Order: sequence, then C-alpha cells, then structure tokens
Amino acid sequence: MGDFWVFGYGSLIWNPGFEVIESHPARLFGLHRSLCIYSWVHRGTRQSPGLVLGLDKGGSCSGMAFKVHAKNRDSVIKYLRERELVTSVYKECWRQIKFRSGSSEKALTYIVDRSSPQYSGLLDLEKQIEIVSSAKGNSGPNNEYLLKTVEHLKSISIRDHNLESIANTIIHHQ
Repeated sequence: MGDFWVFGYGSLIWNPGFEVIESHPARLFGLHRSLCIYSWVHRGTRQSPGLVLGLDKGGSCSGMAFKVHAKNRDSVIKYLRERELVTSVYKECWRQIKFRSGSSEKALTYIVDRSSPQYSGLLDLEKQIEIVSSAKGNSGPNNEYLLKTVEHLKSISIRDHNLESIANTIIHHQ
C-alpha cells in the first residue's frame, strides 16, 4: 500500500501527533463539523463531560488533509485508533475529500457514531458554552481545546461561525 491521507477537522489540525509528508486544506462532503460529542476522557469525565467535535450528517466540512508516508501506515493508524477510538464514539472510515485545486483523494477520517451514549446531538448555544467553559479532562481544559481549534481554523482561512461565537463568549467571560 502506498502513501495515504488523513482528514482533520478539529484537534488533528493543530495537533496531528504523527509525521506528515504534506498537508493541504480540503473539504469533505456529506458531513459537517459539530460540537456533538460528550468527552469522557480527553476534555471531560463521565461525571462532568466535556464537549468535542465530531463529523455529523449533512452539509460539508472544511479541514486539513495530511499525507502520511506508506512506511508509517501501520504506526499512524494504530496511533489514531488509540487516540480517537478510546471510547468508541467515533467510527473509522475512508471518505472522499476534495482539495482546493479540484483534485480528490480518499482519506482516513473519524465520524460520530450517533448510537453512542456520548452523542449529544445538537445542543443549544448556551448549553455548549456552559459545558465547554467548565469541563476538564486528561488532555486539559475543554475551553483550551475549543480556543486552539478556532485559532488554527482561522489560520488556514476556515471560518466556523458557531465555534467562533462560543469562543468569543468564553474569552469575554474569563
């Protein structure tokens, strides 16, 4: 098997955690970025869940595609499974992504499993702000995750107005 692509839409954008040959902005169709996952490990606990991003049905999602050298295939997939599938809230799948150049590739990505007890569905803005402002997990505060994600999305010219609204509210209430 040859080199392969990984699609990042949240923390993978600013913390891939693996060696990347190249990276490019890309879009995935049929799924959108959403704060729809209760985090029980990385950004919250079972007693006080955080809220992290998942790819949910509908729309499209702009993110980053990371090219991984074939020799690192097994180790990168193992790493991603340990990181993303720790509580089985994500489904690992290969999806078509499209680059700004117009070309497309299949990329490994992780989408939300709507049957998981960690799937929050669509929460109102106030509830999202409340959760993100207070939760903390093994990887740190939930608000840090959100603020870093928004900062890095902006740095690659991706605007997510919902996340930006939550981030602005959190910043103004700190």
